[in-house]
Amino acid sequence: MSEVIIRKAHIEDLTTLKEFEQGVILAERPYDETLAADPISYYDLEKLINAEEAEVLVAVKDEVLVGSGYAKILEAKPYLKHDRYAYLGYMYVLPSHRGLGINKLIINSLMTWSKAQGVTEVRLDVYEENEAAIRAYKKVGFKGHLLNMRVGL
Repeated sequence: MSEVIIRKAHIEDLTTLKEFEQGVILAERPYDETLAADPISYYDLEKLINAEEAEVLVAVKDEVLVGSGYAKILEAKPYLKHDRYAYLGYMYVLPSHRGLGINKLIINSLMTWSKAQGVTEVRLDVYEENEAAIRAYKKVGFKGHLLNMRVGL
């Protein structure tokens, strides 16, 4: 089996990255009744790729993009111990490549980048009912912190 390479995303990857974004939305739609009808978009991927405060990574296997994720440095609330943190998002692996540790490779690379930016805290959001994602995040050291609740009126 060939090796999976993690690298920075390039503008030339945008078509595939937009397909991955739709994969994220499709996966999350069952957990969020508040999402608008398609077509929707979560991210300005071109802006993220070009941003100094963000790192967009892709996983490549056999010269094919098979996964993605980003870290973005954000300002923390003034009452927290840390002044900045890295927020992870856009975590996606093609269904045919899941279970191979690709998500873990991407997250570890994003954590390495975050640490190099002087960040000591990494956070992400996950739907409470998305048990597969929660298991994957726990495998790399994340733990539950705060439950965001909502009610429609």
